[in-house]
Amino acid sequence: MGERLRLAVGVMGNFASMLLYAAPMLTFSRVMKKKNIEGFSCVPYVLALFNCCLYTWYGLPIVSYKWENFPVVTINGIGILLEVSFILIYFWFSSTKGKKEVAKMVVPIILICVATGIISAFVFHEHRCRKVFVGSIGLVASIAMYASPLVVVRQVIKTKSVEFMPFYLSLFSFLASGLWMAYGLLSHDLFLASPNLVGTPLCILQLILYFKYRKNPVKELEPQKWPDLEYNDDKLKQEFKLEEKKDQSMLVVTENLSTKT
Repeated sequence: MGERLRLAVGVMGNFASMLLYAAPMLTFSRVMKKKNIEGFSCVPYVLALFNCCLYTWYGLPIVSYKWENFPVVTINGIGILLEVSFILIYFWFSSTKGKKEVAKMVVPIILICVATGIISAFVFHEHRCRKVFVGSIGLVASIAMYASPLVVVRQVIKTKSVEFMPFYLSLFSFLASGLWMAYGLLSHDLFLASPNLVGTPLCILQLILYFKYRKNPVKELEPQKWPDLEYNDDKLKQEFKLEEKKDQSMLVVTENLSTKT
């Protein structure tokens, strides 16, 4: 009974994670249509790829005992394909500088994943030691991935608007995180449960904020000052500086006119 329940939770976790991983398709359909990344950041996808690579390796029989974590392998394997596709699209439509930035992020992550695989396979000879080694690195990657929505949460609290925190994205994040936390606890595997013990409360916070501020009207005067989920802060800062310069020049002109009159 316990094994069937664990497998059922794993299957539901796969479905919820699939919805979560597929969510950026709308973003990249927009990028492909406009042939421009429009200042979107590649960081969330690189972190997600890092997480998927580590946990796919974690779930394979080399690290885990036989196929005890088969659901972990399937969804993270699919996640690797999706995240690689997103990163390649981003790379294709980026500027030369953007391509260099993507390479600087992706290459170290590939090297870390390869090094993790080699060390765990040839240095450690017991499944328990391999799981501790790979799981510890995967834990850091997962926490980094779950920490990224904190920027959005801060912005929602500041603006009292949920315009850039879509309900379904928060819902899918909550479902995936909650189900994988349950799967990890049922499997008595802290390396699967621990990241989601952090992620689940953050997702609940996002849902609470959504229902608190969802009826608030959208501010029409300065929508460009609200960052998108994956929007590059550097571009926003540049826009703010341009706006400030324009405002200052308008004030100078106004003062001169008033002086003349």
